[in-house]
This record gives sequence, C-alpha cells and structure tokens, in this order.
Amino acid sequence: MLGPDTPVRLNLLEIPQGLRAAEGAALELQDAAFPLLSHVDVTADPASAFTGANVALLVGARPRTAGMERGDLLEANGGIFGPQGRAINDHAADDVRVVAVGNPANTNALIAASHAPDVPRERFTALTRLDHNRALGQLAPAVDTPVGGIRGVTIWGNHSATQYPDVAHATADGAPVPALLAARLGGADAARAWLADEFVPRVARRGAEVIEVRGSSSVASAASATIDHVHDWVLGTGDRGWTSAAIWSHGEYGVAEGVISSFPVVSEGGEWHVVEGLEIDEFARTRIDASVAELVDERETVRARGLV
Repeated sequence: MLGPDTPVRLNLLEIPQGLRAAEGAALELQDAAFPLLSHVDVTADPASAFTGANVALLVGARPRTAGMERGDLLEANGGIFGPQGRAINDHAADDVRVVAVGNPANTNALIAASHAPDVPRERFTALTRLDHNRALGQLAPAVDTPVGGIRGVTIWGNHSATQYPDVAHATADGAPVPALLAARLGGADAARAWLADEFVPRVARRGAEVIEVRGSSSVASAASATIDHVHDWVLGTGDRGWTSAAIWSHGEYGVAEGVISSFPVVSEGGEWHVVEGLEIDEFARTRIDASVAELVDERETVRARGLV
C-alpha cells in the first residue's frame, strides 16, 4: 500500500460486539506472513485506534435496512463518522490521510471532516476508485484491450447510483475509446446508446449486482481499490495518467463547493489535484449536475440534523 519497502502496523477498530471476529482476522493476517505487516492491534477505543495514524481507512458503516429513510441512514452514520473524525483530530499523526469506504462514503467523509477542525479538509477523501476500477473492467472487453492499456476514465460525483462514469476522454492503447466503440458497435449513435443504456448503469449499480449474486457487499474488490487509492495518493500517479477520487470540492467544473465529490485527479507530492480543462458535453453535464445535486441534498440533510 505504501511501497515495497514500507512496513505497516495495523490498528483494527471494532465495536465491542465485533471484537472477537476482528481478533480472528488478526490471526489470519499473522498466518498469511505478509512481509511488510509489522504488527496488528485490535481495539474498540477510537482514541487508541487512531493514535499516531498516518492513514485512516474508514471501512465500517451502518447499512441501509428495509424501511429506513435516507435521512435516517445519514444520521445513523453520523454517529459513527463524527466520533471517528474527532478521534482523528485529537490523536492521529500530523500527516494523516483519510479515506471513507463505508457508504454513503462521500457524505460520511464530509461528516468526519467536519469533526476534525485541525486537519486540512483536503486530507479527507471518499473511495470512488472502486467505481473507476469497475468501469475499467467493463470497458476492457468492449474495446478488446486489457485494463492496463486504458487511460482517461473518470468517475464524477457521488459514490451512488447517480455517479457518472465518463469515457469521453478515455483511450485504449492510445486510441480514443469513443471511436473504438463506434467501430465495434456499428456507429457513433450505437456507441452512445451502449454507454447510456448499458455501461453507465451497470458501473453505477455494480455494487447492487454483487450483493444480488454473492449475497453480501463487495469485499476483495473494495479492499483492492482502497489500497490503490492510498498507494497513488502517497506515492503519486506518475505517468499512468489520471484516476478518480472523491475529494473536497473548491468549485472545479461547476461542482458545488464544500462537498466531497469525485473528479479526475492526479497525485503529486502526496496531494490530489483535479485535472483541469476537460471538455464536458451536454450529456455529461446533465449527469454530473444530477449527482452533485444529490451530494448537496445529503449535505443539507446532515447539516439540518447537526452532523456537520
């Protein structure tokens, strides 16, 4: 996660009734004999868990249950991410980087940031690298190119069904993806229809598809994407082009300020930077605006409930 020579000490934070299972996970980590895993501690105390932490992976969240309104879900998660934000503020290392993985990830990250006034808000992010990786996985067979040859995919907005997976600027082995799709599908109109009717919905709803098939949420792919996110944030994206991450908005591309939204980003010097100057067509603008409107609505909901 932090490079081939950087050892990792894990602090696993669990609720008291989950400690036994977390201790079992610690045993498996030990048995795997990872050469860079130096130690694993398990605790139910946020202060202990975040003491000296350089990286905080906020994985646990309250899932939505039948009959639960979205506002109730946000409030329930406020009871998790608010205290974690305070613990990060009071006990984490000065260079702490935070990524919210548990959903609704963007607004959970916002809640945590709001309770950590001494930590720069740019240090709080949410995971849309999983959506980015899902988009690569869906796009690769469509253009007959391994995922490693695809560049320039972007996830915009919220980590929800409103997100917009954008391939307008993507290339596959250097060739423009829209042109490749048009050639393979029988024209530009057919390519646009495939993107709008199949590609975008499937990427956006992939998490629900995984739950339907395996009976529970994504695990390995989410873990892999989280490692990708932190690795690139700390070590840089280099010459691999941009990726996607949900970061604090300063109004780039017309996205409302003060929400945590996904953008095309590169990492340089340990900081995320939005890729500027991309052309946004009318279809993309509509989809981005809809996803950002959801983020604004979530922000106002948690604000009205005193969570931010």
